[in-house]
Amino acid sequence: MVGKYKVITLCGSTKFKDDFLKEQKRLSLEGNIVISVGLFGHSGDSEVWEGMDENTLTKTKLMLDDMHKRKIDMADEIFVINKNGYIGESTKSEIEYAIKTNKKVNYLE
Repeated sequence: MVGKYKVITLCGSTKFKDDFLKEQKRLSLEGNIVISVGLFGHSGDSEVWEGMDENTLTKTKLMLDDMHKRKIDMADEIFVINKNGYIGESTKSEIEYAIKTNKKVNYLE
């Protein structure tokens, strides 16, 4: 299949790593370009934060949040991994941003 592919950015808590990977595969096999998170800070990439002072930690988290909004800018829509209905503050902010920028929002649940 060759053609125009929809671009979807995954959003949600990084504690749902397995769900991110499952949905990334599913959406890719359906013919979409999938943009995901850069790391799973709440489930498996904890070494990223080890040894960081509070100032660096704050700056890094702000950078990663901003980068994810740029990923939303590149997308046609977002897909929210809201396992068991969970939507944290960062994800809520991403949903609001997507709506404000006229992106379609779909949910796992």
